[in-house]
Amino acid sequence: MAEIALNQQAVAERGKRLEYFTIGWNSLEGLVAVVAGARAGSISLVGFGVDSFIEVTSGATLLWRMTVDADVQSRDRNEKLSLRIVGICFIALAVYIAYESASDLISRRAPGHSIPGIILACVSLVVMPLLSQAKKKVGNELGSAAMRADAKQTDFCVYLSAILLCGLLLNAALGWWWADPVAALVMVPIIGKEGFDGVKGKACCDSHH
Repeated sequence: MAEIALNQQAVAERGKRLEYFTIGWNSLEGLVAVVAGARAGSISLVGFGVDSFIEVTSGATLLWRMTVDADVQSRDRNEKLSLRIVGICFIALAVYIAYESASDLISRRAPGHSIPGIILACVSLVVMPLLSQAKKKVGNELGSAAMRADAKQTDFCVYLSAILLCGLLLNAALGWWWADPVAALVMVPIIGKEGFDGVKGKACCDSHH
């Protein structure tokens, strides 16, 4: 019995380390993407960066959820509130990206090429799937829906990285200026869905350990 408890504790610790890494990685990713995006005038890159910062809030919520185990009722209530706030941020971001990318397309505003953005998207495409796998493993071992939901959020980052990379590469290699705002528009429903799930209290909340 004690052995099982110890094993569970070790898995939970691994889960926390994964969350700390996620928060650190997303903070760095967000910073690089927003700065590179602002310099190149790339809405898909800026959107990707802001999304990373919102993911930091979401990851911090889950980390707090894993750490605070005292009063279940108030914890669940606070978690739902945190998720709603994160959800509203995602919806606001989706609206902002939709507006900016549509404006860019209408005014034919061509973004500059962004080598840092391309490198970031490539690295993200390697790191994120590995992170998602590790989270799913911990989620299954702990029987934690919260951790599995967070792994799904990491999968979202993989999709966004792939879309971002396509837009940046098409613009850099073929000079298709419109590829960047179109890539940003493709991100909108993905980010929007994540937002609505959060507002409904879903994302990490189908999560009774």
